[in-house]
Amino acid sequence: MSVKHIDEVPFEPVPDGVGVSKQVLIPASEAPGFAMRCFTIQPGGSMPLHTNLVEHEQFVLEGSAKVLIGAESYIVGPGNVVFIPAGAAHTYLNTGSGPFRFLCLVPNKEDKTVIIPN
Repeated sequence: MSVKHIDEVPFEPVPDGVGVSKQVLIPASEAPGFAMRCFTIQPGGSMPLHTNLVEHEQFVLEGSAKVLIGAESYIVGPGNVVFIPAGAAHTYLNTGSGPFRFLCLVPNKEDKTVIIPN
C-alpha cells in the first residue's frame, strides 16, 4: 500500500513521441495487476500510429486531442474515458492550446510498442 502525490513522480520523455512525457504513478513493482501512468502531450505534440500487445484504459484529465483508434477518429477532452483494445492501431495529436494529460492503466503483462510507418 502506498500514497504519493503526482508532483513527486518524475517525468520521463517518451522517445517515439513529439512533446510527449510520462509519469509512472504505480509501477508493476508496487501493484501485481495494473500499472498506472500519466501521459502529457504538449501543444502540437503527438504520438505516431502504433500498436501495443496490451489493452489501454484511459481517463482524460485536461486538454483536448484527436485520438485515432483503428479507423475511428475522436476528439476527446476532460472526463472522457478511452478504451484501446490490445493490438489496435492508435495515435494521439494534441489539438488544444495547452497540455493534453491523461491517466493510462495497463495490465502488468509483456508489452511491445510497434510503430506503424506512414
